Amino acid sequence: MNPNISTLELCKLSSGDTLSLQIYKFIGKQPGKKAYIQSNLHGAEIVGNAVIYRLIEWLTSLEKTQLTGEIWLVPVCNPLGTNQRNHFFSTGRFNNYDGINWNRIFWDYEKECQDLEAFAKTQIDLEIKTIKNNFLAKQKLAFAKQLEQIQNPSSTPYRDRYRYQLQSLCIDADCVIDIHSSSNQGIDYLYCFEGKEESAKYFLLDYGILMTEYDGDAFDEAFMKPWLALEKQLEKLGKKIQFDMESWTLELGSGMQMNLESVQKGVKGIKNYLAYQGILDLYSPSSTTEIQLVKRHQMKHYYAPTGGMIQNRVALKSSVKAGDRLYQILSFNKNKAMPTVVDVCSETDGLVFDLSINHSVNQGEYILGILNL
Repeated sequence: MNPNISTLELCKLSSGDTLSLQIYKFIGKQPGKKAYIQSNLHGAEIVGNAVIYRLIEWLTSLEKTQLTGEIWLVPVCNPLGTNQRNHFFSTGRFNNYDGINWNRIFWDYEKECQDLEAFAKTQIDLEIKTIKNNFLAKQKLAFAKQLEQIQNPSSTPYRDRYRYQLQSLCIDADCVIDIHSSSNQGIDYLYCFEGKEESAKYFLLDYGILMTEYDGDAFDEAFMKPWLALEKQLEKLGKKIQFDMESWTLELGSGMQMNLESVQKGVKGIKNYLAYQGILDLYSPSSTTEIQLVKRHQMKHYYAPTGGMIQNRVALKSSVKAGDRLYQILSFNKNKAMPTVVDVCSETDGLVFDLSINHSVNQGEYILGILNL
């Protein structure tokens, strides 16, 4: 099965060059769900590109009869961020022009839907499939106004153009997967919305963050938040339903690195999840991995209490107890005194899931993260 390959222009540069996306669409013989998968929204987080490459390579070996519905794949989904450099280092987490995080710019329909309660009342006696179609049509109508503003003479900042193009690819999807990595050194885990805990197991990862609070500006949140809001409104009216819509952020490995183990986990987990969703008709999906989900407030981040050089730091994936030493700071001074070594100890039990790359730190800079299990 060969994909339909299309190109979507994003931005005309002053040099005359054009930034664009390439979309690979695999469409099965029978209609069904649409899965949208993208990678590299943050410039240094490149593991997802290898995951998508392997998925494309594998999907081309299948027959159309083995796919129900469609799978859209978009590698290198933020070319401006991906090409951003400071000396040897790929950064690309923030827009250089306005300083905003590339994953905090997205259009959240729930924030502007003023008549959600009234809409829910009109749907109370309808079947869930009809409600889903009606609400999607309502979202698309509001989304079209974004393009109207872009095409006005006054136009909009690049971030608004960019988010419109990216979200236009997945607004009608049933499941969305946004592949990230740590900007530092990180383990493999995912972000999970409440109510989707059962589905999370099918990615075959050991750990996940259960999101109980979110503002809707991140890519996965902007897709999912309107549907969750409608579910709550319908429940208030006595109609408890759950739409078969899912949105995920996978955090695979470390920034600026193609970690083979993380790539393999990503590919295996996504294949298994797509089989669980009924999109891949190849095998029965496995859910033998018991994922350990912790709430976002159970992520503890440690910042340097003073400036200096990091030494004797615990390794990634280490299990620590409260009181265990996490790292030392070799601290210099300019007051005619000898250098000192500062021990920093863990406040809680947990697992080290994230480590900064730079061992030279100013006071207040990020050092590591712990999941309080």
